[in-house]
Amino acid sequence: MPIPNEVRDQLALKLGVLLPHLNERQQRLALAAEARLLGHGGVRAVAHAAGVSETTVRKGVFELEGGEDPLPDGRVRRAGGGRKSAEELDPLLVPALLALVEPDERGDPMSPLRWTTRSLRSLAGELTGQGHAASAPTVGRLLRENGFSLQANAKTLEGAQHPDRDAQFRYINDQAKDHQADGEPVVSVDTKKKEVVGEFKNTGRQWRPAGEPVRVDVHDFPGDALGKALPYGIYDLAANTGWVNVGTDHDTAAFAVESINRWWNGQGRLDYPQAGRLLITADAGGSNGYRTRAFKTELAAFAARTGLTITVCHMPPGTSKWNKVEHRLFSAITMNWRGRPLNSHEVVVQSIAATTTRTGLTVHAELDTGAYPTGMKVSDAELNAVPVTGHAFQGSWNYTVHPHPASPAGPTGPTPGPTAVFDRGALSHPALTGMTCTALTELTETLTIDWRTLQKQDPAARRDGGERRRAPGGGRKAKLDLADRVLVTVLQQNLALPPTVLAHLFAVSKDTIRHTTSEIRRLMDQHAHTPRPPAAHLNTVAGLLVHATAHGVTLTRETAATC
Repeated sequence: MPIPNEVRDQLALKLGVLLPHLNERQQRLALAAEARLLGHGGVRAVAHAAGVSETTVRKGVFELEGGEDPLPDGRVRRAGGGRKSAEELDPLLVPALLALVEPDERGDPMSPLRWTTRSLRSLAGELTGQGHAASAPTVGRLLRENGFSLQANAKTLEGAQHPDRDAQFRYINDQAKDHQADGEPVVSVDTKKKEVVGEFKNTGRQWRPAGEPVRVDVHDFPGDALGKALPYGIYDLAANTGWVNVGTDHDTAAFAVESINRWWNGQGRLDYPQAGRLLITADAGGSNGYRTRAFKTELAAFAARTGLTITVCHMPPGTSKWNKVEHRLFSAITMNWRGRPLNSHEVVVQSIAATTTRTGLTVHAELDTGAYPTGMKVSDAELNAVPVTGHAFQGSWNYTVHPHPASPAGPTGPTPGPTAVFDRGALSHPALTGMTCTALTELTETLTIDWRTLQKQDPAARRDGGERRRAPGGGRKAKLDLADRVLVTVLQQNLALPPTVLAHLFAVSKDTIRHTTSEIRRLMDQHAHTPRPPAAHLNTVAGLLVHATAHGVTLTRETAATC
């Protein structure tokens, strides 16, 4: 007897409501029970009403009639049951996928996927094109099973690393601990990224009523800007406070030091009333770079005004992100104003000043409308007047600017002319040369014969044909004798003095100094004389005077050679 259509409709309605709440085994048993109630033709009717195959219903009937116990561990299928995984059906699927995504690019270098976004859909399409059927979800599962995950670019490559990179970090740490142990201020300084002021999009999101985003200009044309903002930050490591001077002109050395000056007058001297020293950690480049002459001259003026002895330690090149001000201050400012258009300088200043963190950071900000023109040059004479002394370790990165330069003793009056030189006896002091007077004299005597031979072979005194231009003893007399030349070279090696300073000390040209030191170094190498590492790095005459005074040496204009 055929099953009535009314029964079929009621069965389809019943199963449609019940089956979604059952697992596979329960579904099979429920279908089997309905089929048995219907009798002959029940399997086909139930399969049609439930939208499954008749085989599934028959399996349920066998399980129901056989009285099988439930599968262990709550399983709904026997081990090995169900559809085979894609990688089982296609053993070459996983190797083909890894060839597309592995960093070594083991796949076809001309594959179109090489230069496209590697989304799951793109990978699935490429695999399908190679004859490996796989859907996007399957690709995602295989990638996760093989240790892959979504990864963004990581800023970790710093280029060629200086051999003293790690040692410099340790040196900065030691300097900071030394200053903080004495209650002296330690600050980290840098200029944040320049911001254009106007109705421009600012990266990030903030909560607003749905469908009401802040509307900004479609294009970020600089010509539409109301100006620019240059936040220069000073972060106090011990106090966990920030001071940001927002400039509107140019990021120059004068602006950098003026920002430090404002911090000191507004907060630093109040927090550290007994301070006699200040440690500044800065980047290797930019307005406060270690090669920036103007930064040293501006710091010297600041030190003279405040009486502070200022030590500067620069981060190794390429490691600016390690500077404390970057991740203790600037990152917090960026998070605070995210998604907010910087449409006025007031918004910039107030947003910076409102920056706080759960660790207790507080920030003061103010606007600096001063003019800081670019292109300002610092002459050799101006640089030589800076009382700066380099440290024994990496003196170009680590140096101290003293508040008052030491003046050479001697009669008062006009500055001596360019022919005046400093006392050779004082310059020969062991504290400056790193050698005793006896050792210096012996070195000079050792080089005498070879030096005289070298002078006779000097190609400048010969014609192209090999004949002499002048009679022996003719021509202009040399300003530096051998003793002077050895002294120049030893001073350069022990104090890392640049040619400009040595030229000033010995009243000769920089070219003469370069030729002299090159000549004597070659003779020293021939006699296996190996100099010690520099005891200091002195970049200016004023710095040399400070260093000499600290070691009990008084440099005066030449009176008599005593060594």
